[in-house]
This record gives sequence, structure tokens and C-alpha cells, in this order.
Amino acid sequence: MKKWLKSPELRIGEDKEEERHATWLELFFDLFFVVAISEVVHNLSRDVSLSGFLGFLLLFVPIWWSWIGATFYANLFDTDDLGHRLLTAFQMVAVAALAVNVHDGLGKSSAGFALAYTAIRVLLVLEFLRAGQHIVKARPLTTRIVKGCGLGTLVWLVSAFVPMPLRFEFWMLALTLEFGTVLTAGKSVHIELAPHASHLPERFGLFTLIVLGETVLAVVNGVAQQQWNLSSAWAAMFGLSIAFSLWWLYFDNLGGSAIQAARACRCIGAYQTWVYMHLPLTIGIATTGVGVKHVVLSNPDLVLPSAERWLICASLALCLLTLGVIYLTGLSINAGLRCRARAGYRFVAATVVLFLAVAGVGLSPTELIGLIAVVCAVQIILDLRQVTSFL
Repeated sequence: MKKWLKSPELRIGEDKEEERHATWLELFFDLFFVVAISEVVHNLSRDVSLSGFLGFLLLFVPIWWSWIGATFYANLFDTDDLGHRLLTAFQMVAVAALAVNVHDGLGKSSAGFALAYTAIRVLLVLEFLRAGQHIVKARPLTTRIVKGCGLGTLVWLVSAFVPMPLRFEFWMLALTLEFGTVLTAGKSVHIELAPHASHLPERFGLFTLIVLGETVLAVVNGVAQQQWNLSSAWAAMFGLSIAFSLWWLYFDNLGGSAIQAARACRCIGAYQTWVYMHLPLTIGIATTGVGVKHVVLSNPDLVLPSAERWLICASLALCLLTLGVIYLTGLSINAGLRCRARAGYRFVAATVVLFLAVAGVGLSPTELIGLIAVVCAVQIILDLRQVTSFL
């Protein structure tokens, strides 16, 4: 019985930095976000336009932020006790409600979306309150989270009863408050309570896999809805190769060096950059999947429409750009030359892909996605050559 009635405890520190992996509960929790992300990606697929993309952002960011809150709590305080399991179970229900309301989250379901998100944040506040009661060292952080997150949650709650489109302005205000609470916490909090250097990268990697899975699903759905022919086969192969390249470029450079730098160099800039660059990265991966699907579904004998061309090119360029920035966060503690070189490769590749968005007006869908796939494959080749030169 003692196992289930434990209090939260600090899971980080010099004496607790052994290899640590995600728990089964965390992996189960992620499944609920698979559904939510699938729904919001489907929304963008129905409206490939600037307004559709902005609507996608307004729904995707709260989903990502919900996952971040739960992940950081588990990273710092998870003892897998009965209280944590029950609060996580309630969060799962709230995330499921969030997914249900995403389909028309900017329309008639927007109030339901706001209330579901409010429930997620209330449960997170309760978890941090509980941790603060038992861990004196963590109280500066837990108190800050409870106040900032609590204020943002209140704004979300009020937004459910405010007419549209003013409701969405409340959402942006609430997200600004919540992001600002963490970003302005200061060195004393971020360095003293820097997250676990092996657990957190694994958790971010798992979320990235979820979003990459949407790209694979997009290719499969696109082919399933298309009459099978040589052009669609080539487009599908190129789409899968893009997903594989993104997997390679991210996971071949995944590590906790930015977190270690926060402790060793008392520098939180690299650590915060590493964390928050994952937001545009996952946005880019998700929207790249939508772009790939539309390329596969396009008539191979016609020029790819500009909206689809810009979606896939700009999305992939965003992925490559953020990957480059993420590599640079390893400069403060890793081999700086290798990180800097790989970041340079990504920045050049992002520029090339954006050039294709401008200059590829006359390209067919298969030609465009083929060129993009080649740009991604070249990145892998450059990385492999660099590894060989360092040996």
C-alpha cells in the first residue's frame, strides 16, 4: 500500500541522473495526443490556405502546450503513485474531450475546446500544488507555475462564455500569460531545477515520432484515395523518403547537451531554445505531412497549385530551419565544429526549399516532391560524410 500512497519527490539532481525512460503511463497518455493531433491536421487538410494555417496554429499550440505541462511535471516530480495516476487519468479524459472539439474548434465547438483545455490546466495546477506542498526546494517553481498557469486558465474559462471572434483573442492572451510564466522564471529556477537530461529528450523524441506518424499516415491516405499509377507511386515514395529524412536528421542528433549546459555553464539560453524550438519543428512536420498528402492527391499531369506548393515548401523549410537552431544549442558543451556545420547545412537546405516555392511555379507535383526529397537526402549524405571525416 505504501507504493500507492507516496508523495511527489524531486526526480532530478546529481544523485538521480541515471538513465531514465518514459513510463508506461506516459506512453499511454501520449496516445490521447495522437488523436488530438490527427484531428487538427485533418482540419488543415480541409483548408489549405493562410487562414486555414492560422487556424491550425491556434488549435495546435494549446495541444502542444498541454503535453508540455504534463511532460515537465512528470520529468521533475513523477513517483507513479496513486494520486499522480488518478490526476493523469482525468487529464486523459480532458485531452479526449479536447480532441472531440478540435474538429470544429474554431466554430461551434470552440467553447467546448476552451472548457476541455481549462480542465487540463486545472488538473496540472493541482499536480504542481501537490508537489509544492511536499518539496520545499521546488516551491519557487511550483508557486510560479500555479499563479501564472492559474491566471491563464481563468482567461481560458472566461473565453468559453465570450462571443467569437473575441474568444480567440482571449485564447492568445492566455497562452501569452502561460508561456511568459515559464520563460521569465529566471536562472535560479531553471538551473536549480533543470530537467532530467535523458528522460526529457526521450519524451520530446516520442512526441516528434507522433507527428512524423501523421506524415506517414498522410502518404498512405493520399495513395488510398488516388487511382494507383506510376506517378502516384513515385510521389508516395518521395513522401515517405521525406519523412524518413526528417526522422534521421532529428534523431541522429537528439541528446541532452542543452540541458547539461544549463547545469554545467549556468546558461539557460541554449536549454530554453532547445525546448521551444520543438514547437515550430512539430508544426513544420505536421504541415509537411498535409502538403505531402495534397501532392500525392494532385493530378500528376497538371502544375501543382500555389497553395499546395507553398504549404509543402514552407513547412519543410521551417523544419530544416528549426533543426539547424536546435543543433546550435549543443555548441556550449558538445563539439562545436560539428554542430555548427550541420546547422549550416540545414539553413542552406531551407533556403533551397524556399527557392523551390518561388521558382517551382511550372513544376508538376511529382517533380516538386522529387526535388524536395533529393534536398533532404543530400542532408543525410552530408552528415554521413562529416562523421567519416571526424573518424
